[in-house]
Amino acid sequence: MEDYQKWIDLAIEKGSEYGLKILMAVVIWTVGKWVIGKLMKVFKKMLEKNKNMDKTLEKFLSNLVRTILLVLLIIAILGQLGIDTASFAAILAAAGLAVGLALQGSLSNFAGGVLLILFKPFKVGDLIEAQGEIGVVTEIQIFTTKISTPGNKLVILPNGALSNGNIKNYTELGELRVDLTIGVSYDADIKATKEALMRAMESQENVLKVPAPSVNMGELAESSVNYEVRPWATPENYWDVYFQTIENCKIELDKAGIEIPYPHAVEIQKEA
Repeated sequence: MEDYQKWIDLAIEKGSEYGLKILMAVVIWTVGKWVIGKLMKVFKKMLEKNKNMDKTLEKFLSNLVRTILLVLLIIAILGQLGIDTASFAAILAAAGLAVGLALQGSLSNFAGGVLLILFKPFKVGDLIEAQGEIGVVTEIQIFTTKISTPGNKLVILPNGALSNGNIKNYTELGELRVDLTIGVSYDADIKATKEALMRAMESQENVLKVPAPSVNMGELAESSVNYEVRPWATPENYWDVYFQTIENCKIELDKAGIEIPYPHAVEIQKEA
């Protein structure tokens, strides 16, 4: 009977001790969740005020801050329950370090994605060249960026390498210059050649009037006089102008009776 009474007294004692702690833990959790909710509303409003903030980054930052606050709240509750939070924090830090080392490549891509979203060297719809690939940006994610090549191939670029490498944005400035070199015979009249090459560009509706196209003598090569043909186009019409200009140059030079020398004519004559 005495042992039974001891167990009852012990149960009452521990129940009073831990019951109060559990009650306080529940109160801390309830109040903490309410405070976190209020803080998150304020934080989201601050992000929404920044019109340049990307929606993907906005959502990610909100989730990150919420997770950190919840972890701090859980640590506070564990401390209230009498659990050694110092050792818990050490374990959490060690686990974080291990995960960080295991995912350092992914973390590099994540950091690169944040930089791309913040500084915006390009946006969806831009024609870019990076990491040896050229194409139109279709999607910018936290870890990768997707581009569609002129051959309609989907290329996925890691953001870590992308943010640390050279990026050529062909869309940002609005116009692109098409660089072509057309060689003609040394016997060809300079004025007639320039007029024919200008007609090859000006006859196209996709060639911009401003900046104006240009033709300049660029080189006195071994077997030809090379002219630099420079039409301008919008990014979406670049390849149409590129190929059409080459075709038109051949047509206009033939009409003017201007010879386009065979590239290996000199070598053939030397061998003869």
